Amino acid sequence: MAHDELKKCENTSRYFDVVQRLDGRASNEYTLDNKWADNVERRAASRQERLEQDLNGFKSNLIKEAIRRGQEELGDFFYERGDLQNAFKCFVRSRDYCSTSRHIVGMCLSVVRVASEMANWMHVQNYVQKAEQTPDVGAARKLVDVNVELGTSFSDVMAPQDVAMYGGLCALATFDRSELKDRVLSNIAFREFLEMVPELRDLIRDFHESRYAKCLRSLDGMQAGMRLDLHLSEHLDSLYAQIRQRAVMQYVAPFTSVDLMVMAESFNTSATKLEKEVAGLIIEGKVHARIDSHRKVLHASHADVRGQTFQQVLSAGEAYLRDTKAMLLRASLIKHDFVQPKPGGGGDRLGDRMGGMGGGMGGWGGLRSGGGPRGDRGDRGDRGGAGGSSGLLGDLAERMGLGGDSRGGGAYDRASMRSELM
Repeated sequence: MAHDELKKCENTSRYFDVVQRLDGRASNEYTLDNKWADNVERRAASRQERLEQDLNGFKSNLIKEAIRRGQEELGDFFYERGDLQNAFKCFVRSRDYCSTSRHIVGMCLSVVRVASEMANWMHVQNYVQKAEQTPDVGAARKLVDVNVELGTSFSDVMAPQDVAMYGGLCALATFDRSELKDRVLSNIAFREFLEMVPELRDLIRDFHESRYAKCLRSLDGMQAGMRLDLHLSEHLDSLYAQIRQRAVMQYVAPFTSVDLMVMAESFNTSATKLEKEVAGLIIEGKVHARIDSHRKVLHASHADVRGQTFQQVLSAGEAYLRDTKAMLLRASLIKHDFVQPKPGGGGDRLGDRMGGMGGGMGGWGGLRSGGGPRGDRGDRGDRGGAGGSSGLLGDLAERMGLGGDSRGGGAYDRASMRSELM
């Protein structure tokens, strides 16, 4: 079949490769046809010369749109011939002559088509981002968000069935249960792609509903066909391993202990193989559990939520106490004039406010201590103010463990404050 299809195009290098691989094992119809190859080579050389002459003429006339079309035609020619490197260069060069967003998208799709056959996935990712102008959120999310209106417009790289297959497998390997339901099974647009591959649709539904034995059997049955896929085959083993690992993780997540014998039946394997598989996940930190190899039981190691909550409360209390002591210390420093003023004057606003507050408290203390008639309230209030404010701060300092005597302002003086700080 490949031999016949290649004789319909001009890719002689791939034709020679297929004939060499057949190596006479098929009938005489599939031997090397040198006459056909020579004719194709002559036609291709003539066409390449004409396209290059046209492109040089466009460049000399400085016709921007014509140069873009000339680069694209030359890139298509090299792509049909199987010369992917030159095709990639031509498509990239056409970018400088794109004048509309439609031209840019077309150029990006052409580059993606060539880069995917070259297996240069870095270029594929870069030009997909340039075409969409959106940040990358992962292959699975990109594929499940494809609009069904794509149809067959990009079928030379990816058919609608391929969108369903690639998107479904990537989703199984990376999405959790809730995201699988929301973005795949309940996604109306992607569900239309899944209807084109009903066996994949049933497989995803079985995975979501924890019917892992049926799901993995279906996946094993589909592997033979998927290994013939040009883009999927080299990633299939990795995807299968990730899907199986996610199934194991989802199976053990809700339980405190799991019987590996029963679990092995759900995964179509033996308890010994499953134990090794789960041990690997434990080593990688994907499953938090311990294995009782003698009894074949898996014991989950759940986090101590109660202990973590108490620890958080204690940490918050210690932080609050530390901040409160710091505030009281600052208040004491301001009261006893241990705060360095700002350069150029201006004082300290907090110090002014604390001084005012101390004066107010002092006045209140003076009233309490004075108790005399209205005429001598001012003098006794001033004396009481100094004693009252100093007594209040001294009391606070004593509670903080800074020393001092709260019974009188004179006992908590600057000298004692300095000695304590030293």
